[in-house]
Amino acid sequence: MNKRKVYDFIFRNKVVILFVVLCIGASIASKQSLTFIVSELFNRIARNSFLVLSLIIPVLAGMGLNFGIVIGAMAAQTALFLTTDWGLTGLGGFLLTVLLSTPISVLLGFLVGKLFNKMKGTEMIGGLVLGYFAEGFYQFLFLFIFGGVIAVHNQSLMTPTGVGVKNTLDLMGTVRYALDDVPMLLIVEAGFYVFLAITILSAVVRLVKKMPVDWKTVIARLAGAVIVYLLTYIPAVESFLSQERLLLLSAVEIGCAATVLWQLLQLIFSKTIKKKTFNGKKTIVWCLMAAIIYGLTYVPPIYNALVGTRLPVLTYLCIAGLCFFNSALMKTRLGQNMRTVGQSRAVANAAGINVDRTRIIAMIFSTVLAGWGQLIFLQNVGSFSTYGAHTQVGQFAIASLLVGGASVQKATNKQAILGVILFHTMFIVAPLAGRELFGDAAIGEYFRVFISYGVIALALAMHAWKKIVRNKDEKEKEAEAAA
Repeated sequence: MNKRKVYDFIFRNKVVILFVVLCIGASIASKQSLTFIVSELFNRIARNSFLVLSLIIPVLAGMGLNFGIVIGAMAAQTALFLTTDWGLTGLGGFLLTVLLSTPISVLLGFLVGKLFNKMKGTEMIGGLVLGYFAEGFYQFLFLFIFGGVIAVHNQSLMTPTGVGVKNTLDLMGTVRYALDDVPMLLIVEAGFYVFLAITILSAVVRLVKKMPVDWKTVIARLAGAVIVYLLTYIPAVESFLSQERLLLLSAVEIGCAATVLWQLLQLIFSKTIKKKTFNGKKTIVWCLMAAIIYGLTYVPPIYNALVGTRLPVLTYLCIAGLCFFNSALMKTRLGQNMRTVGQSRAVANAAGINVDRTRIIAMIFSTVLAGWGQLIFLQNVGSFSTYGAHTQVGQFAIASLLVGGASVQKATNKQAILGVILFHTMFIVAPLAGRELFGDAAIGEYFRVFISYGVIALALAMHAWKKIVRNKDEKEKEAEAAA
């Protein structure tokens, strides 16, 4: 029985296990320091995770892998060019770019959703072809419309003829690191005011609707928020929060301390309110894990890697926010409708769900999120390849999702994040391993591109095979029932 479970686990996670082995082997072969690999990896996680997470909703809605996210990326790049031309800079410029890209992405997502409703069952092929069609329109816009029809004020963005946008735009001085370099103190202050507004607004809404308000809880929350905010005036705390990026070592230490504190609080409250569901063994396991992880920070190579890596806090908070949004959405009525549509459109129709409308909403969500993800990507890169930044967005994001163990029918936040970690670890070390093993970094480059497309091809082939088997089984059952 145990052997069977092990076999099933290996079979279900064969792609993940293969990539873990490849990443470890390539990391060793590359002869690079752990500091370099970890620093590059966390930078890529911040840069790419939002895009990969934008793929989850269409998968759960039964629309497969959304190759059409490239259209959301084009919408984002169009908005970015306009705000760059207008001279908008910093976090304000970035937020206005997000605001401008959103209605464009909503419109395009709606049109894509309408089209996909006309081609149910072939959405992935349609998304791929649609991406190429949109590419032609995008190039027409940037090569002829900008400068030729629409006046561009900043001529440094244009070719010498004044018609058509340059191949590469430097975002230095505009929105480069606009999100990544937001100080933690500003994040805490903004979070404090947002929390106050939401708490007060929630109480007011309940009063207007003549619903009971738990004033003790409201006051306790407000008091807690005020205490946390006042702590930022302590010189040591203020100095720590004034940093633009969080040291990975500090993040690990805070995480370990928070884990132990949370488990102790659960223990105290379980004794106070006699909570029967409290699991003492689980508390011990979590505390031991936190202690082990903290102890590992004293190992010299790990310590050097943690000290040599700084995290863009607001970017990671955006990624965490999208993970929470994806999870919360699936608990709503709309999310449950999406799941039902993804499992069986016939059942969804019988249950009174508007299948076409639900699919369109899923595509709008994905397109908008993909646009935001592309803006996060570009501000991190610091430059804008006008005609190339969006071309492989779909392929690399989809490959990352599949590497994490997702499929055409099922995807989760954990699989998306794991996929980003494994896929981009391979991207970091493969060229270096190729140079060390074969004397040519291009071999590693070819290998990682082959892997990315190979994973997609394998996933689509498996999906087609399962579909054929499922249809065959259904026909056999129908024949047996008729007999």
